[in-house]
Amino acid sequence: MKLKLTIITLLMGAGAAASAQTVTLDYYFNHEVHKNKAGQQERFHYLWGEKQNSGFSIFGATFTTAGAKLDSLDQAPTAENLKNTAIYIIVDPDTKKESPNPNYIQPKDVEEISKWVKKGGVLLMMANDSANVELPHFNTLAAKFGMHFNDDLQNHVIDDAHFEDGAVKTTGNPVFETANKIFMKDVCSIGLTGAAKSVLKNSNGATIIASAKYGKGTVVAVGDPWLYNEYVNGRLPAGFENDKAANDLVHWLLQLAIGK
Repeated sequence: MKLKLTIITLLMGAGAAASAQTVTLDYYFNHEVHKNKAGQQERFHYLWGEKQNSGFSIFGATFTTAGAKLDSLDQAPTAENLKNTAIYIIVDPDTKKESPNPNYIQPKDVEEISKWVKKGGVLLMMANDSANVELPHFNTLAAKFGMHFNDDLQNHVIDDAHFEDGAVKTTGNPVFETANKIFMKDVCSIGLTGAAKSVLKNSNGATIIASAKYGKGTVVAVGDPWLYNEYVNGRLPAGFENDKAANDLVHWLLQLAIGK
């Protein structure tokens, strides 16, 4: 009996591993570099393995805890090299001040990514305020799905004494089932056309998270890379629930990607 249970358990585990959804983080459009202590150029900012405040290690762990597998893509995306990806995340594409030779989103990239979404992929686009992200080319991709990252500054926060200026209520929001209040600072708003719809608005009524169905897939746009380590590591004042929001968002995205 014990042997039978063991075999069943192993088979269940193998099935879960085989069905684990792959979440791929773009390392091509966002490829920021800086000099390390040894004076050498190195990658940083929004990396899965980066444990500093600027990294995505906690966000990545939220996906793996939910049963997903992490991957990254350091070349131009195509329907072919994304075919085994359930969720593709593009964060904060580079400006020239962030990378000496930024890879701007081109018409071919829009064509390939949209082809992949249409077949059932889930695309997460995370922008930033216009001073810190390359919006013109990023918006050529967003426009394909009826969205536009605006050149504005929402939820401006001066310093740590003004956290409440970045507060957004999420109570009752169907995406954020457990989080009631989150922190998103210095974000851009999102304009909507066609099938695109608002997912979350701030206190000014500006859309800061949006989504759109496209073929069998879904695109989610956020006006900031707000789930990097600095704001999910317990540093925020009591009452802010970015950690719960990260978990809520991850589970929503994985649900959208079921079957991919």
